[in-house]
Amino acid sequence: MSGLGNLWHESAVETFQGPGFQGELGVDLIVIGGGFTGLSAALAAAGQGAEVAVLEANHIGHGGSGRNVGLVNAGLWLPPDDVCKALGDGPGEHLNRVLAKAPDLVFDLIARHDIACEPKRAGTLHLAHAQSGEGQLQSRLAQLQARGAPVQYLSAVEVAARTASAAFGGAIHDARAGTIQPLSYARGLARAASEQGARIYENSPVTGAERRSGQWVVTSRSGKIRARRLLVATNAYHQQVSHVTLPDIPVVQYFQLATTPLGDNLAGPILAGGEGAWDTGLIMTSIRRDEAGRVIIGGMGGDAAIHANWAERKLARLYPQLAGAKIEHAWSGKIAMTQDHLPRILRLGPAGLAVFGYSGRGIGPGTAFGRAAALALLGEDESGLPVPAIDGYSERFCTLKSLFYETGARLVHLAAARS
Repeated sequence: MSGLGNLWHESAVETFQGPGFQGELGVDLIVIGGGFTGLSAALAAAGQGAEVAVLEANHIGHGGSGRNVGLVNAGLWLPPDDVCKALGDGPGEHLNRVLAKAPDLVFDLIARHDIACEPKRAGTLHLAHAQSGEGQLQSRLAQLQARGAPVQYLSAVEVAARTASAAFGGAIHDARAGTIQPLSYARGLARAASEQGARIYENSPVTGAERRSGQWVVTSRSGKIRARRLLVATNAYHQQVSHVTLPDIPVVQYFQLATTPLGDNLAGPILAGGEGAWDTGLIMTSIRRDEAGRVIIGGMGGDAAIHANWAERKLARLYPQLAGAKIEHAWSGKIAMTQDHLPRILRLGPAGLAVFGYSGRGIGPGTAFGRAAALALLGEDESGLPVPAIDGYSERFCTLKSLFYETGARLVHLAAARS
């Protein structure tokens, strides 16, 4: 597996290159982080006529946005009833409505700004990995249907027809969802924001951010930006910034592996309708195709030697005809996984917000949260935020929780590889 890289870097059609920041600048909004959240915020703010600057420590989409599976889901891992239990009925249903509409927002932005990111809105399949998973799906289905979602339950026979594998039980098909090339989408958001007037800087890590004389002063290695408002959108890839401390959050690694482009004789029946899929397993597995005909399989875990071996065997079990198929790409990324799997919006002080904790659902929520955060900061009104802003957040034993997730993934994948 050594030497194999991120598929999305090879197949991305959208390009973007921003300069490194130097000098001094004054703007209405400074965004730290060039992923889905930060770029959606920059696009929304620039569209309102605000002066916006984005500082990205590496390149656009360097973090989770460029390592994503590419499933545009409507909702969270957490079922909608559990969202209401955690937040209360009013705020919980508000978040459920925001996330139900998030794929609309994503695909609307793609169409409006002509983003070349392989958009396919054929829905997603939430697959039962075992008999226990079918009960989970039936409960989730009832909750979604009670809220008017266009979802349907598929029998094991119907799932086998759609996936070309008999390894799964039933599934929920969610027509609101779809798939994209995630790095191209991030770059397309950056291009669109830049065309609206946002200044987007790459290779410009922030070293400090603090309030001085009623405004934010953000420093990098080569300059300083003064801004009336600040949004930190670094999530699992946050780097140390003086005077701004984000809470520790458990981090989960997610690994993906992609075959070479395959002909219809081998892969044609696999997800032939264009759906993306993931299962109900605690150590989750995802499956999808890309526009070139590659089969892409993913799972929790960050150790390439262990998890790539599992992924190849898993792929061959699901699709015997792919046994021995050449693996062209292997990569991993980090997920910020909050204890209750709910995203958070943290106040950093006057006119300052940080967003984090999508728990593996970055595309739809990130796009929606970024837009809402920018509009809330510009309008000085938090009422439209997807979740109420909070003044503090903490979790205990984050390092141990991260180790627990990785150890669990290793044990499951090692056992599967040996069976």
